[in-house]
Amino acid sequence: MPRIAIIIPVLNEAAQIAMVLKVLQAWRGPDCTLIVVDGGSSDDTVAQAETLADSVIVAPKGRAVQMNAGAAATRSEILWFLHADSLPPAEAIELIQKALMAPNRHWGRFDVRLSGSQPMLRMVAALMNRRSRLTGIATGDQGIFVRRTLFEHVGGYPPIALMEDIALSRRLKRHSPPVCLRQPLTTSSRRWERGGVFRTILLMWRLRLAYFFGADPEQLARIYYRHD
Repeated sequence: MPRIAIIIPVLNEAAQIAMVLKVLQAWRGPDCTLIVVDGGSSDDTVAQAETLADSVIVAPKGRAVQMNAGAAATRSEILWFLHADSLPPAEAIELIQKALMAPNRHWGRFDVRLSGSQPMLRMVAALMNRRSRLTGIATGDQGIFVRRTLFEHVGGYPPIALMEDIALSRRLKRHSPPVCLRQPLTTSSRRWERGGVFRTILLMWRLRLAYFFGADPEQLARIYYRHD
């Protein structure tokens, strides 16, 4: 089976990074390495990660830049980009390896489940997964995985402040459709609960529509983080 590198970009995630990394410990070994890429945390994220990851590196702030730095730090054949607030299914490694063994399958993602108990969050996750299947576009919350050769061929994540996952998906799907694994990874619903479910839905659609029509990702990032 091809080797996998799990790449996690972090910034001030001391409250939960240890919990996430402990869940991933069972996979660490010669065929699976765990790389944490810090974007300049001011808390003790790095100190907590150092004992639970194979490598902790520091890169300029920004998910795209951090994930590219993590990819450059490993020679594993498969790169799996996982957010620091996401917990994957127990069989995730085997699912990824088997998925990419199929002909003309070079990248993919998982379904997503939001962690909160509000019924509305179930609908949000279902719509996210359905939209992804229809468009062939994946979000970072869905745990994008890709063969290194294709990732390097398309130039990695574009170094933009927001929508880097959308931009990468567009590049990747020109070469092959994504594998859409139905087994969900559980992503924190903190953003939705903090901003309100309906307000967050409207915000995300507003940002995606603006990006589709050519808005500057830097401006979109300022709007996004002002509401976060």
